[in-house]
Amino acid sequence: MRTANDGRGEEPWENPTTPSSDDEATRVFSRDSFSAVPGGEADTTRALRRDPADETTQPLRRAEPADPDATRAFSRADTAAADPAPTRVAGTPATEAPDGDASGEGPSFTRRFVRERPPGRGRAPRPVRGRPEPRPRPEEPRPGPAPRERGSAPPGPRRRRQRRLRLRWVVTLLLLTALALPPGTWAWVWYTARQDDRTASDAIVVLGASQYNGVPSPVFEARLRHAQVLYLEGVAPVIVTVGGKQPGDNFTEAASGRNWLIEVGIPAERIIAVEEGSDTLQSIQAVSLVFEENSWNSATLVSDPWHSLRSQRMAADHGIEAGTSPSRSGPAVIERRTQLWYITRETASLWYYWIFNDSSDIQVNAA
Repeated sequence: MRTANDGRGEEPWENPTTPSSDDEATRVFSRDSFSAVPGGEADTTRALRRDPADETTQPLRRAEPADPDATRAFSRADTAAADPAPTRVAGTPATEAPDGDASGEGPSFTRRFVRERPPGRGRAPRPVRGRPEPRPRPEEPRPGPAPRERGSAPPGPRRRRQRRLRLRWVVTLLLLTALALPPGTWAWVWYTARQDDRTASDAIVVLGASQYNGVPSPVFEARLRHAQVLYLEGVAPVIVTVGGKQPGDNFTEAASGRNWLIEVGIPAERIIAVEEGSDTLQSIQAVSLVFEENSWNSATLVSDPWHSLRSQRMAADHGIEAGTSPSRSGPAVIERRTQLWYITRETASLWYYWIFNDSSDIQVNAA
């Protein structure tokens, strides 16, 4: 240990920090106690210099900021000594520095890897430090409802309400129509029964009814008498009687009617008997063949008043332009109760013909 006045030409310190003695003494020194002197002198006067090549041997001390809550700015040079071996950032190649320097040279620092957390309800996602914020994608136009035309009903509950109301009206109209058709047909039968068309035609057609061993029944006789009147009035030059026979009969309805007309003075050559048909539809079909053979087009149908509409509809369906001139006498028109029964029966028979294209099996006495 060197002491003052040891003969080496060194001057004692004017203000030594500790008293000098002959024994070895420990001197306390600080960086502020030394002053820089020119080189070439004793080691005690040598100034303290930092070796720039050995920066990693000095501890890193951070000066505490005046405000501990403030954020301190840092640089990569401050962390170079504390981080001699840089840590590779996640997702970065091993040969590439975190700051984008592919050579790996220069200072570097470790960056924290933070996993993005899904944002909660009603919160926007927080941007990660060091990463560019993603650009918002332009929203694609969603297909919306077609534009409504002027005058169209608005969508939603109001339109559904209108549809239900329209459906109710349709159902109500159908029910009313179904309920009104039978009374309407009944009134049509009654109205046609009150018509008497005596327009000139090609032939007078007398529809058959019951006969008793060649003698016409009261209903059939009333029809034949009315046909005689029409012939005498000149409505048509020919009378056609029509009708077959029931099992066990000896005469047909057409033959018995022809015989009765001859007896009352109608020339036999003016009477044609069509001995076919057990119901109205079969009789009209047989008469249509005779009209086709003689090239006749029009006819005057003679029957009961309530039977006029159904026979007219069947004749029209077979190509015969037919008018009706019903008889106003006989059992079919005497009593009110019988008339109501006949009208109801003909209404049902007409609907049966329209639906099934056939004659009904409803029978009436002496009809």
